[in-house]
Amino acid sequence: MEAKETYMAKPWLNFYPEGVPEKIEVPEISVFEMFDQMSEKYGNKTALIFYGKKTSYRNLREMIDRFATALDDLGVGKGDTVALYLLNCPQYIIAYFGALKVGAKVTPISPVYTSKEVRHQLEDSEAKTIVCEDILYDNVESSGVELDNVILSHIADFLPSLKKMFGKNVMGRVYREMDVPSPEMIKRSGLLEFQALLKKYPPKPPEVKIDPFVDIAALPYTGGTTGLPKAAILTHHNMVALRSQTVSFWPFFEEGKETVIAFLPFFHIYGQVVLMLAGLTQGHTIVLFTAPDLDEILSAVERYQASAFYGVPTLYEALKEYDKTDRVNWKRFKMIVCGADTLHDSTIKDWERRTGTTILEGYGMTETTAVSHGSPFDRPKTGSFGVPIPSVKAAIVEVDGNEYVPVGETGELILNGPNIMQGYWKRPQETEETIIELEGEKWLRTGDLVRMDEEGYFHFFDRKRDLIKYKGYSVFARHVEEVLYMHPQIKAAGVVGVPDPRVGQVIKAYVVLQSEARGKISEEEIMEFCSKNLAHYKVPKIVEFRGELPKTDVGKVSRRELREESEEE
Repeated sequence: MEAKETYMAKPWLNFYPEGVPEKIEVPEISVFEMFDQMSEKYGNKTALIFYGKKTSYRNLREMIDRFATALDDLGVGKGDTVALYLLNCPQYIIAYFGALKVGAKVTPISPVYTSKEVRHQLEDSEAKTIVCEDILYDNVESSGVELDNVILSHIADFLPSLKKMFGKNVMGRVYREMDVPSPEMIKRSGLLEFQALLKKYPPKPPEVKIDPFVDIAALPYTGGTTGLPKAAILTHHNMVALRSQTVSFWPFFEEGKETVIAFLPFFHIYGQVVLMLAGLTQGHTIVLFTAPDLDEILSAVERYQASAFYGVPTLYEALKEYDKTDRVNWKRFKMIVCGADTLHDSTIKDWERRTGTTILEGYGMTETTAVSHGSPFDRPKTGSFGVPIPSVKAAIVEVDGNEYVPVGETGELILNGPNIMQGYWKRPQETEETIIELEGEKWLRTGDLVRMDEEGYFHFFDRKRDLIKYKGYSVFARHVEEVLYMHPQIKAAGVVGVPDPRVGQVIKAYVVLQSEARGKISEEEIMEFCSKNLAHYKVPKIVEFRGELPKTDVGKVSRRELREESEEE
C-alpha cells in the first residue's frame, strides 16, 4: 500500500474506543447559543467556583446578558473586536460570551505582555474596546493606542468577602510594579468599571444573527518563527466543531455531571477552549484559579471531587516531586490530560510510579482550535500524543514538499477537519504557505515534525523551525535535549542552531545545572557526555550555562527566545 493510501485508510480507527464515531455532525449554531442551551437546562447548577464563591448557570447567564447589553449600548456590535487583557477570573468568562453575544469577536491578550506587545495586538486585531485587569492598565495606557472603551475589572469583585483583601494583596505582590488606577483617575480618564456596567444594564442583549461558518468568534495570537505574533481566524463553526469532536472522543464525560479544575490560563487556546468553552457548553462545574498554586489546587481537587484534570508538562514535573501530591486519590479521575508540550519519558514513569495513574497526552495548536489528536482512554501509548479525533484527517508529508512520506518516517504533519482555522488574520502570504490544497481539499501545514506508526498513533519529534542544519545533516533539537536531560546534574536545557556561513548552523546548548553542580561541571564535560550518546554531528559545539532559561506562557523552554539571543551575540 502506498504512503498516501495508508494515511487515507485511517488505521487509527481500529483503536478508537467502542462507540466513538469516525465522523461527527456539527450543529449549525453559535458558541453563545451552546452556552445558553446549558444555562436553560442547568440553571440551578453551579457553573463556577472561584476561591469558594459559587455562581450558578442562571446567574452567569444573567451577567453575560447584562454585559452584552452594556457593550451594545457602548456601540460594540457585529464584526467588532473586543480585547481581553485579564487574568483567569469570572469576568473573563462574562466578557468572552458577552462579546460574542453582540456579534463581536474576542482577542485574548497574555497578562505578561509588555505595553509594546499589547500595542501590536490591539492595532493588528483592530480592537477598539478592551476589558482590562485594573493592575494591568499601565500597559494599556503606555501602549498609546486610542480606544473607544476601556473597561476595568477588579479581581476582588468576584471573591468571597473574606478573601477580597487577600485577592488584592496577592495580585499586588504578583504585579507589584503595576499601579491600580484611583477612583479619581478612572473618572477623569473616562474609564468604565466592569461591575458598574453589570449593575447599570438589564439582561436584555440584542438579537444578533450569526453565520457560524463566516462569523469570527476569536482571534487568538500565536508566535511565528520570526517577526511579530499573528492571529488565527477561528469561526463559531470551528469552536462548535471542536466541542462536538471532543465530546464524541471522550463519551464517558457526562453532560452536567463533571467538575473540572481550571488553572491553565484562558488567554491560551488550551485553557480557553478545552477548559472554559468545552466545560461551560457541557454543563460542567469549573473550579477556577487565577494562579497555579499547588496547595490550593490539590485541596480543591479533593474538596470538590473533581473528575478531570488538565495540565502541562512542567506542572506534572512539579507534582510528581511535591510532598502533598499523595493527598489526592488520582485514580478517581476519569481523565488526567497533558497538552501544550511533550512529556519527558521520565516524567511519565515517575508520575505512574507515584500515583498509579496514566497521563493521557494530546496534541493541538491555536490553528486547530486547541485539539487535533488525543490518546484513546482505553489504549494510550507511551511516547505518543495519540490519534486524530473524529472528523480529523491526518497525514505526513515531506518537510519541503507535498509528497507523502512512508509510515514510520518523520515528516511534517498536515491536518484536515472542521476545527482547522480559516487562515491568519491579515496575513495572506502566511495563510497561503500554511493552508495548502491537495486534490481539492484544504490542509493545514502544522510546522511540526512527527511520524505515524503502523497502528496510526502519532509521535512528536520537533518543530520544523527548530530543525538544525549542520554540514548538510538534519539535527532535531529535541534529540539533543533528551540526551542532555539524561545527565543527572542537568536541570533544564534548550538547544538551538546558530547561523554559521561555514557549516550552515552550529549546535548550541543552553544548560541549567542542579544547584549543587554549579561551578563544578565544565562545558567540555557536557560536550563529552553528549559525544558518548550522540552521533558526532549532533554534539553541541557551544555550551552556555545559565541560571534559568526563558519560558513560554505555558512553561515550555522558549527556543525562539534563545535563538534570538544567540543571533544577537
